[in-house]
Amino acid sequence: MPLLIVAIGIILLLILITGFKLNTFVSLIIVSFIVSLALGMPLENVVASIEGGLGGTLGHIALIFGLGAMLGRLIADAGGAQRIAMTLINKFGEKRIQWAVVVASFIVGIALFFEVGLVLLIPIVFSIAKELRVSILHLGIPMAAALLATHSFLPPHPGPTVIAGEYGADIGLVLLYGIIVAIPTVIIAGPLYTKVAKKIVPDAFNKTGNIASLGEQKTFQLEETPAFGISVLTAMFPVLLMAISTIVDMIQKSIGFEGNTLLEIVRLIGNPSSAMLISLILAFYTMGIARNTPIKEVMDSCTSSIAAIGMMLLIIGGGGAFKQVLIDGGVGDYVAELFTGTSMSPIILAWLVAAILRLSLGSATVAAMSTAGLVIPMLAQYDVNLALVTLATGAGSSICSHVNDAGFWMIKEYFGLSMKETFSTWTILSTITSVAGLGFILLLDASLIISGAVIILISIVAIYFSMFDRSKDKRNALGDIKA
Repeated sequence: MPLLIVAIGIILLLILITGFKLNTFVSLIIVSFIVSLALGMPLENVVASIEGGLGGTLGHIALIFGLGAMLGRLIADAGGAQRIAMTLINKFGEKRIQWAVVVASFIVGIALFFEVGLVLLIPIVFSIAKELRVSILHLGIPMAAALLATHSFLPPHPGPTVIAGEYGADIGLVLLYGIIVAIPTVIIAGPLYTKVAKKIVPDAFNKTGNIASLGEQKTFQLEETPAFGISVLTAMFPVLLMAISTIVDMIQKSIGFEGNTLLEIVRLIGNPSSAMLISLILAFYTMGIARNTPIKEVMDSCTSSIAAIGMMLLIIGGGGAFKQVLIDGGVGDYVAELFTGTSMSPIILAWLVAAILRLSLGSATVAAMSTAGLVIPMLAQYDVNLALVTLATGAGSSICSHVNDAGFWMIKEYFGLSMKETFSTWTILSTITSVAGLGFILLLDASLIISGAVIILISIVAIYFSMFDRSKDKRNALGDIKA
């Protein structure tokens, strides 16, 4: 019955969003009320559960999400993103233009959310394709693959950030593992899949596309933009701070030295919220003050970025409310009971649940949040790497983007594709990202286990020989005494 109620709730959510065109946030709150009542929750607990889920989720992510949006907008409005893209394209040259687009999109994608990165990079891709006389899809597929991978696997993007908070995973580890998973995934879903797509839908590579709906784009003379090095540093600065903190933590755990004030300072600076704030302050200087941009103009960019993500924050909060209802209503415990004693890996289960919800709901963020509500109670039964479960949920929530996903229509319209061509390019690309991502996560899990076993084995051998040497010393000492 609990799973049947959840299934009905998901169908109702789908009907409200796609059938009645109701706002996603409003739809999530309505369904949360209905599902909580259907699950038999005490009436006095219904509102508290919904408010607790919404507040708990936004309390964790709002600071990171908001500061991240400001940072990305400052880099875009100053021309830093354009400088990164154009410099890499010039350095790589015409023959390796796809790889230039991949690297540029990956760097820009870390700082900018998927939709913002898409809108920013598409005009650049169009102009480069026209200048080099190559297909826009030849560059567009690698660009989309890089943006989708960063969106699915790397904080401070909303999906991995929210899921890490819900699972209690270390965001720094999620970031490090996410980069390891994302790089080979992008290569497969981007440049390699482009060759296959040309054979599946060759006509799609003759389309000229249409970006008129994007309106007049802010353009820069390259000499007016910030330098390449400072643009990359500003975009990557939060990643560097979080990575340093995580590496220091890993070294401390492996070596076992005592904590001290310096370590506490490193942890504070590497905390995602602190890292985003420090990076934003750096961007105020590098993307604003250093370029003689009035501080009012810098603040206007920050304000506009928050206005753009306001509804997204509410949708994330609504997803948190639905997640909490599933937990408080006992659905998560029911799922945990179903899988008690099963040999299925929590990593695979998280990916599978997220994939099913993504296919049903369209929204990757909502799918990921709902997955957390079903999977969290089960995690207590397993000794599992929570960072990898976070990445698996992100991978599952990126699968098979189709007609109920806004990204599907953005790709279709901007590149001027038919429905069949969009399914054959973007939908398959998102599925490859999901499946390849899961594969690399499982490989990473196995390698971590093997590495851990090797370290333990070496430690045992070292201890054994150390004890052997000590016993030999004792025998020699006893012999000396007897003598």
